[in-house]
Amino acid sequence: MDTPTDSIEPDFEAAAVLWDAYAAANPEQAAADSQYNVETFGDSPKLADELLALVLDGSKTATSSLVAEYAEDGDQLPRIGIHWIVCDSTGAPRAILRTTELRLGTFRDVDEAFARDEGEDDRSLESWRREHRRYWERTSAARGISWSESDELVLERFKVVWRADA
Repeated sequence: MDTPTDSIEPDFEAAAVLWDAYAAANPEQAAADSQYNVETFGDSPKLADELLALVLDGSKTATSSLVAEYAEDGDQLPRIGIHWIVCDSTGAPRAILRTTELRLGTFRDVDEAFARDEGEDDRSLESWRREHRRYWERTSAARGISWSESDELVLERFKVVWRADA
């Protein structure tokens, strides 16, 4: 059974090296927002790698998360222009992403275009709702709370600005 991605320890030193390479090649973009987060997708090593693969092949250009998770973790909500380094299931940094669009909404505010841009399953709104309902019910239960379709979401679009294999 997969363990939560909280058990994935990102390689922060390798992330810093990746960031330095990006910043050297893109000084203006890096200077515009020199701070970055280091993260993984999903709640298991398997899901982290599956979602990262979709990002790297260009299928996934959006993501969604619960506002409550940011508050619970004491983190600020993302903002347009922020960079984040995405790691695989081993903690290795694989890509730097930059947020290009951001909005807050609820489960019912997600439309076909956003579901398609998340790039998962068959990319339909129906599958997005089915799989995200399962995901948030599972992850909320693991945190000891219940999930509701009226919970506020961060709906974020991004672009890959640097790849570790570049």
